[in-house]
Amino acid sequence: MTAQRPLPSPLLKVCGATTPQDIEAAATGAHCVGLWHGVSGGASELDPDELATLSSAARSAGLLPVLVTFLAAPDRLADTVRRTRVGWVQLHAYQPPAMVRALRGALPDEVGIVKVLHMEKGGGCVERPLIGAYERAGTDLFLLDTTTENGRIGSTGRTLDPARVRDLLPLLSRPFLLAGGLTPAGRPAYEETVRHPGFRGIDVDTAARDPSTGSFGAAEIAALAHAWCTDNTPVPDHPRMEPSR
Repeated sequence: MTAQRPLPSPLLKVCGATTPQDIEAAATGAHCVGLWHGVSGGASELDPDELATLSSAARSAGLLPVLVTFLAAPDRLADTVRRTRVGWVQLHAYQPPAMVRALRGALPDEVGIVKVLHMEKGGGCVERPLIGAYERAGTDLFLLDTTTENGRIGSTGRTLDPARVRDLLPLLSRPFLLAGGLTPAGRPAYEETVRHPGFRGIDVDTAARDPSTGSFGAAEIAALAHAWCTDNTPVPDHPRMEPSR
């Protein structure tokens, strides 16, 4: 098995792999790959066997596999992590801080917890009052993403407002990733955010895909990596990025 390469900062995570070909394309320029499980009705949903297979393929390709889930059952998630050997769990829904605390206690210590903070279009951050509680509960990394007008979350393709991101950053004492309609051409709009010491990279679904096939495209991923991750500096090879406790 190929050893996972050290995670850089900034890093590129591509989200929603469903086939071995997606893993191969991701490995041409990404550092992490999101695998959906427990996302009811999700276009990229994987059953447990598919999740285990793609997680193994990702590790063999030098990628960090990330479980992306709406689930809120700590014991079930911890069991899934152990069986599939994912490196991070990304809580991409409205799981409360108490659930994060329980999950941290149930997970192997080396597995990172990523909590999504949802930015409403034309509004603020849904979880803003709970950021401190999430950090104390054991969140290692935040991911800033957008919701749609009807409340849809996850891979919406909606652009993340740079001004609203900047407004939120003083509240964060954990590192963060950006998501939400990011493209190579959109990189200059986030210059101030990218210079923030907590910035760790981006999470992309739509812009990582070949428009003609809907699958991950090597050219698209390479363009994202060039725009957002050029001149990056390796950080210690530890999937939790920074300790939370």
